[in-house]
Amino acid sequence: MFYIDDSGAEDTGWAVFAWIECTFPNWSNGLRAWLDLRKSLYAQYQIPPSAELHATQFINGRGKPSQNPGVNISKRARQEVAERALATICACAELHVGAVYRQTPARKKAYAVERDATYVGLVDHLDTRLGVAGENGMIIMDGNGTASGAYYAAHRGLKLSSRNLIEDPLFVPAHRSAWVQMADFVAWTTYQCLQRHPGKRFTWDWYDRYLRACDVNGGPVEV
Repeated sequence: MFYIDDSGAEDTGWAVFAWIECTFPNWSNGLRAWLDLRKSLYAQYQIPPSAELHATQFINGRGKPSQNPGVNISKRARQEVAERALATICACAELHVGAVYRQTPARKKAYAVERDATYVGLVDHLDTRLGVAGENGMIIMDGNGTASGAYYAAHRGLKLSSRNLIEDPLFVPAHRSAWVQMADFVAWTTYQCLQRHPGKRFTWDWYDRYLRACDVNGGPVEV
């Protein structure tokens, strides 16, 4: 199973799709690791397990995820929580991550085309991996089902007789899925590693420190 979220921005030209993956037998162990983290975050930072952790909003200081006002206004506390989330993902032996990306000078509609092409590259990459392993898999993404038709087209473009990714992408809102929230942190962290924005210098080594060791490809793949 591949839980996927995207990151990047038109103004930087980066398009990133990242995932967290597990096998069906290991699904419950992976989820347990995250739920245990959420319990500890509630005990230490008063962030309820039901509060959505969205990397961009959370790390940039938006919203009031904690019942403790001091945590909500603390950049350090938010960074600590983000790093604990990443450490939890990679510490769980049943979980692996990965990412594909491209950078383009295209903007507006042309950027959207490049972003869609990046997703096609993702689908091809995962389908090929599954074929080599002799396995089947499915993609679950952040969304409410109103996404661009390009996502569906990428799956239906696979040859039916040999495809290994089954079905169209399944969309689940992030606030309802711990897995999609995990994928969001992976995508955002990968993006920060790639673009190296001066204002996010504190995140530049997060990918190397927390995710590279559990990346199935050893690093983000350009497509």
